[in-house]
Amino acid sequence: MESEVLRITTGRRRSVVDLTGEIAGFVAGRGDGLLSVFVPHATAGLAIIETGAGSDADFLDRIDALLPRDDSLYRHRHGSPGHGADHVLPGFVSPSLTIPVVDGDMTLGTWQSVVLIDTNEDNPERRIRLSFLPG
Repeated sequence: MESEVLRITTGRRRSVVDLTGEIAGFVAGRGDGLLSVFVPHATAGLAIIETGAGSDADFLDRIDALLPRDDSLYRHRHGSPGHGADHVLPGFVSPSLTIPVVDGDMTLGTWQSVVLIDTNEDNPERRIRLSFLPG
């Protein structure tokens, strides 16, 4: 298995960060296999979505509807307002993805992108572990 860590700065704002280009660079030339993408944080997740055309903002809006930022709804209340929702996020937006790779290319659909979903304004630095298992 081959592995490396991406370091992403999201700033102190809720974000949908497209990782597709960096990940494509990691798998390029590696042949066939499986790619694991993992974010080792308790307040972030990964998704495969269409980016642009408003989808990024729509995704965050739906997360807000599902996980309101009202502190009175959560037992976990330290950090910035709504931080309890940040800790529930990985139960709905997985911290890991597995993507088949064929001839050094991810087998994503035409409009699919791999994105980091980060709603935690308290943690602007994220690590994403990329691991390739040749097959």
